[in-house]
Amino acid sequence: MGVSLGHSESSNKQKRYMTRFIAKTVALAALAGVLTACNPVLRTHGYVPTVDAKPQEVNPDTDTKATVLARLGNPSVKSTFDEDIKDDTWFYMNAVRQRYAYLRPKVEDRSITAITFNEDGQVTKVAEYGIEDGRYVDYVNRKTPTRGRELSVLEQIFGTIGRLPTEQIGGQQDIPGGGGGPGGR
Repeated sequence: MGVSLGHSESSNKQKRYMTRFIAKTVALAALAGVLTACNPVLRTHGYVPTVDAKPQEVNPDTDTKATVLARLGNPSVKSTFDEDIKDDTWFYMNAVRQRYAYLRPKVEDRSITAITFNEDGQVTKVAEYGIEDGRYVDYVNRKTPTRGRELSVLEQIFGTIGRLPTEQIGGQQDIPGGGGGPGGR
């Protein structure tokens, strides 16, 4: 009997050891999951400057549209919408957003470089704007009214039943815009 009790105690110790080991492993994995969820994810949007080509380094005395385009590439936005405007402005925009797990992303940094050109394509001004220069814009919640009556969901779903012309369904060929497969068949 003494031998079987020793074996039982040894077996119980092994079970307790394995239970503790599994519990510690699960706790460590849960802790690692929680810590990685708290790690922010950074994303860069827009123009990403390189070490040798930064929009802030454009020189108004020597640079032209051609040199700016060759060095920086296409701008994020061009401001000229009207042909009568004599000055043309290119904007190079960059934003870094930070996101924690399920929370809404937050803009950490924003830089906008505006490069203005004259009629001859010569750089006249380089202006830099940051996140502190931004302004909040309030959106208007009003809706534009439409004419006619409002349809219920069921009227929208079943409203076209019985309104389709049967000649279009039958595959008649003289319908403008088609009515059939390749070759008019």
